[in-house]
Amino acid sequence: MAQTKTKPQVVAAHRDGGQTFEKSVKGASACAAAPASSWNDTFSKVACAIAHWMGKPVSFLVAIALVLVWALSGPMFGFSDTWQLVINTSTTIITFLMVFLIQNTQNRDTMALQLKLSELILCINEAENRFAGAEDMTEDQLEVLHEELKRRADNTLGALEQRRESRTKKAS
Repeated sequence: MAQTKTKPQVVAAHRDGGQTFEKSVKGASACAAAPASSWNDTFSKVACAIAHWMGKPVSFLVAIALVLVWALSGPMFGFSDTWQLVINTSTTIITFLMVFLIQNTQNRDTMALQLKLSELILCINEAENRFAGAEDMTEDQLEVLHEELKRRADNTLGALEQRRESRTKKAS
């Protein structure tokens, strides 16, 4: 009898002081999560929404329009120091704030990617489960793991080259 697979429920896990809290998330996007229940949730929702809109072409066109308006207003203000200070201050403030929004979305995307990779590693029978938590390893542990994997890759490459050579000799 064929088994039908059901779509898994998306669960968001939060760690707080060693405890793990899980909450169900409706929809595929973290932006569409349940109503904000804390400052972190509120910030995450706002950051996600702003990052979503800032990544659209219309946002870029608005930014270009604002810079053009500023540049065209230069003769009216005599290209004064105050006129230059307006664009410098504006861009500095926007850049400063966007750094936090970008970092928030990058952290969320990286965590989602890590979770997906961990799930794949855990589902593959031949995979080593120790790789599923690699993002939590120290730099020294990662270096040791990297060297081990590099040796394994070199051994595999050597074996493949030997097979190619033996096939080439047989074909000659």
